[in-house]
Amino acid sequence: MVNKESVIQLLEETKDLTIVAATKYVEADDIRVLASLGISHIGENRVDAFLSKFEALADLDLTWHFIGHLQSKKVKKVINKIDYLHSLDRESLVLEIQKHRETPLNCFIEVNISDEDSKYGLNVSEVYSFCEKLKTYDKIHIVSLMGMAKLTEDKQEIKKEFNKLVELKKTLNKEKGLQLKYLSMGMSNDYKIAIEEGSTHVRIGSILFRKEGL
Repeated sequence: MVNKESVIQLLEETKDLTIVAATKYVEADDIRVLASLGISHIGENRVDAFLSKFEALADLDLTWHFIGHLQSKKVKKVINKIDYLHSLDRESLVLEIQKHRETPLNCFIEVNISDEDSKYGLNVSEVYSFCEKLKTYDKIHIVSLMGMAKLTEDKQEIKKEFNKLVELKKTLNKEKGLQLKYLSMGMSNDYKIAIEEGSTHVRIGSILFRKEGL
């Protein structure tokens, strides 16, 4: 169930940013409500759920972001339906996108800024050579970087991890001649810190919704 008050407040707080609604546990009808309130960028984590919602909401003018880990074997199913991919993290995925995508796809390179084994993404040191390899693929359009901070109450640690992504973007633009404009970082628990550090795309889920009956 959409929390309309939270949506309105969030839109006020993030006027110059892109809110990507993380709708992993949300039905198509709730996405319709979000769209009516002004949130049209929708982020999905799972291929099957994405396909179902994409079909159910075909009449709406939505921008679709795939924000979860995308298995190479499932690329073909979704790759020409999404507008942005936030989880580009390996060459095998690049090859599948190159094979099946019809037009250049806007991609965020996923970086493991928290250095946690449980998270996907490239290490900071791996991003430079990865960017070099991507130059040969015309179906990959790198718009910038994505990262997730640790789930912690330590705001300084979160800030430090987000700053890794900020500095990496600056270095890539300067040393690799890239023109990265965006940063995809920040979720419901830490989006305010992410915005302070320079995020342009925040992936917000739980605070947009409330349980039935509340």
